[in-house]
Amino acid sequence: MSRLEAKKQSLCKSEPLTSERVRATLCVLKGILTSSYGPSGRLKQVHSGFGGCVCTTSQSSALLSNLPVTHPILKILTTSMQNHVSCFRDCGLFMAILCCNLIENVQRTGLTPTTVTKLNQHLLSLCTSYLKSESCGCRILVDFSSPQTLLCLVRSIITSKPACMLTREERDHLSALILRAFLLTIPENTKDRLILGNSIIVPLKGQRVLDSCVLPGILIEMSEIQLMKILPVKKSEAFKVALFCASLSGDLSDTGEGTVVVTYGVSLENAVLEQLLSLGRQLVSDHVDLVVCQKVIHPSLKQFLSMHRVIAIDRVGVALMEPLSKVTATICSLLLCNRNDTAWDELKLTCQTALHVLQLTIKEPCVLLGGGCTETHLAAYIRHKTCNEPESILKDDGFTQTELQLSTEAFCSALESVAGSLEHDGGEILTDMKYGHFWSAHAEAPSIVNWPDLLSRCGCGLYNSQEELHWSFLKSTRHPFVPQTYLPHEATGSADNLTLDCFTAKLSGLQVAVETANLILDLSYVIEDKN
Repeated sequence: MSRLEAKKQSLCKSEPLTSERVRATLCVLKGILTSSYGPSGRLKQVHSGFGGCVCTTSQSSALLSNLPVTHPILKILTTSMQNHVSCFRDCGLFMAILCCNLIENVQRTGLTPTTVTKLNQHLLSLCTSYLKSESCGCRILVDFSSPQTLLCLVRSIITSKPACMLTREERDHLSALILRAFLLTIPENTKDRLILGNSIIVPLKGQRVLDSCVLPGILIEMSEIQLMKILPVKKSEAFKVALFCASLSGDLSDTGEGTVVVTYGVSLENAVLEQLLSLGRQLVSDHVDLVVCQKVIHPSLKQFLSMHRVIAIDRVGVALMEPLSKVTATICSLLLCNRNDTAWDELKLTCQTALHVLQLTIKEPCVLLGGGCTETHLAAYIRHKTCNEPESILKDDGFTQTELQLSTEAFCSALESVAGSLEHDGGEILTDMKYGHFWSAHAEAPSIVNWPDLLSRCGCGLYNSQEELHWSFLKSTRHPFVPQTYLPHEATGSADNLTLDCFTAKLSGLQVAVETANLILDLSYVIEDKN
């Protein structure tokens, strides 16, 4: 007889963000995410105390899938991050770090949650309107007649994943391969709407990264004996394929609670085998050249098909069934090589991200400047806008000028702190007073320095330090200035090694970060069921 326990009362906590334990937990999560951010982000090794494999990564999707989170507030943040990454595959760390920064900064202002959440929504609206406008100074339209912008975008994604452990030559090689694989999925002739094909990533572990290649079509693994049998086959007409999702092994499926009635003297095994051979005769009669089965093909059926020069491949698995069923669409195989399992797993995630980002860019053909420059430029624009045109916000909800200034500073500082998270070696972080871009200098910089001599290019690589620019430390107090808008086409066309971000993914990350921060800031009670 089982022992009955009294039901425990639910735990109710008011004003959860005032708890030191909650603040400390958020600070720890922010530290993990911030230290993983960007090309020089520190790698994390995540493993379970119960054993199993060790995950070495700096990617948000891999971190969250291996990082147990129990606190309700952290669950809100990580769930928002996971939902964003599942849709867009990119900018997960950006979203989570910005959200943590906003929560932290807003708490210092002393403003009420209602005031802060409304003002954050106004500031978010200013950001999205500017980023979508023609005058935006950190957005580049993609010219599909030239691959350079797309190549920079893919290279930026690969460079931001240090756990892939790639050299510059390997990064360039893979960037070109991923772009080629994506272009192979675009059909040549489209009528009403564009339907993209698939890129299948095929693992080749233990090989050189430079041995990776792209092949049109689907690559199916088969034995060397089977390969030698089909090599002499040459066909000029169409190659007929029969695809089976069900098992052709001859085993009877589980009848559950039902019964099977068999006539006396009838062998079930022989009857099933006869049915399979009848299917084989039909396939031969229909001049089928290739039989592919997701599961197992009976050895006798395999032998029968082989005698009639029909290729039979079984156990292809569920992963290949969808692309095989759509083989008349544009499909290619990316043979992905890396030196070991850990690096290959990270590289596979990176390639999937890059391919998905390219698909998003087809739908919305523009990109944002990366390397922290969009964040600092956007912060400069918002500061100037609210300082010089506050009426548009103040007149609607009756906010005071002080409330707007405090909220704006918290919002803009949160954006700048995301950019500052790219620096992991104690270097100086600056912004220029003309474009509002992000700049980073070595940690050994002298106290009195001529910045043009010490700086090379801004974070995105668009501008160099030899222009007539003035710099300011990123976290210093400075008068709001208007950053240069209307990014000139010749400026982007002349730069061949830009750091770029996906427009759609980053815009969504910005929106999700602000909305999640507002939700957490507005929490009055947390009720936990302890049973």
